[in-house]
Amino acid sequence: MARIEYNYPLLSHNTFGIEAYADRFVAYDSVEDLRQVVRRLRADCPDVPVLHIGGGSNLLFLSDFKGVVLHSAIGGIECEEQPDGIRLRVGAAVVWDDLVAYCVEHGFYGLENLSFIPGEVGASAVQNIGAYGAEAKDVITAVEAVGLRDGEVRMFDASACGYAYRKSIFKEEWRGRYAVTHVHFRLSATFRPNLDYGGIREALSAEGIRPEEVTAQDLRRVVIAIRKAKLPDPKVQGNAGSFFMNPVVSREVYEAIKGDYPDVPHYEVDAERVKIPAGWLIERCGWKGRSLGRAAVHDRQALVLVNKGSATGRDILALCEAVRADVLSRFGISISPEVNIIGGCA
Repeated sequence: MARIEYNYPLLSHNTFGIEAYADRFVAYDSVEDLRQVVRRLRADCPDVPVLHIGGGSNLLFLSDFKGVVLHSAIGGIECEEQPDGIRLRVGAAVVWDDLVAYCVEHGFYGLENLSFIPGEVGASAVQNIGAYGAEAKDVITAVEAVGLRDGEVRMFDASACGYAYRKSIFKEEWRGRYAVTHVHFRLSATFRPNLDYGGIREALSAEGIRPEEVTAQDLRRVVIAIRKAKLPDPKVQGNAGSFFMNPVVSREVYEAIKGDYPDVPHYEVDAERVKIPAGWLIERCGWKGRSLGRAAVHDRQALVLVNKGSATGRDILALCEAVRADVLSRFGISISPEVNIIGGCA
């Protein structure tokens, strides 16, 4: 049965640690409960704003939310072995890293590089989360969702989800139209390690582990250690992980930057495009470790903006805009927030 609360504090539902309130907060634990909630809302107050949230690790509230916040409690991991691999159907409220740990423990492979990413499984399908050379879209086969306008249940094949770098149709064209209830994955019973990203090989070598000997447990442990070394714990210092997306630029733009910075890190996208780490651009603009009021750029990872204590969402947004302006001025590149900004846009 759905649980409804009024004037509900959202502090524990956003990892930035922003104090904000929702007029109404509705938690549900089944698809049928969600359908009933949506239909009741649309019948009684069809124009009320509705926001569906997960673990809050990708949210920045600029103000109180004058509407209804929905939150899923749908859990469960269903597994089926098929000739083409392991098929999983996972509830949207399952903690993402709990899923990764479960899969590694049971010999279901393909999620190791996505270890220790905060948030819930439902958000993985919306954000197309990624890290260390892997993305959720690599293993998602389908998404189940409920329409927030009509309460109807729908199933979307992965090919219909519009997946791209940190994007999906749920985040773009269909933003706010659906609540993800379950995500379907296809994993492998054979471990094929992806080691060519983010210092993974170096970290394994430091432990005396050769590439041909690495296990899924080794890879998961190393990825977690790398993330912990770079990223602040949101329980200690509010943050949403990587705040900006890495920009994809034309080869001409990349070559121009390389002329001034021969050591610029980059990742080949295709013959015409190159991805440049946003953290590198921000650091070159002198923002790493700098503060603007109660918000700051993290001193170990310039891609992360942090709440130094009692910052408001607008404090974080002001820092975001200052950083973006400097990167645009110096490099001619516009970097975009990866975080979902509620109450305004950047």
